[in-house]
Amino acid sequence: MEIIEINKALSNETRMNILRWLKDPEANFKPHEDLGHFNDGVCVQHIRERAGLSQSTISTYLNQMQKASLIIPTRHGKWTYYRRNEKVILEYINALKQNI
Repeated sequence: MEIIEINKALSNETRMNILRWLKDPEANFKPHEDLGHFNDGVCVQHIRERAGLSQSTISTYLNQMQKASLIIPTRHGKWTYYRRNEKVILEYINALKQNI
């Protein structure tokens, strides 16, 4: 876990919002019609719609969050779903407590 990489990923309001939204996907998104559940996360299409940004911008944001290990992608056919990486988020919070 890289604190600096995570800090960079969290330095953007939309990326912070995405993490907040993914914390409670049932309250923030409708399930993708192909799956009907959130076990593998939220479809990137629904994240894009909620954020109101272009596909390329959301892809860049999700890529940065994935590089920082904050989210976990799962592929189903042509769709990619994202969920929070709770283990890394907890490690990050604990590292901040110890180092700051």
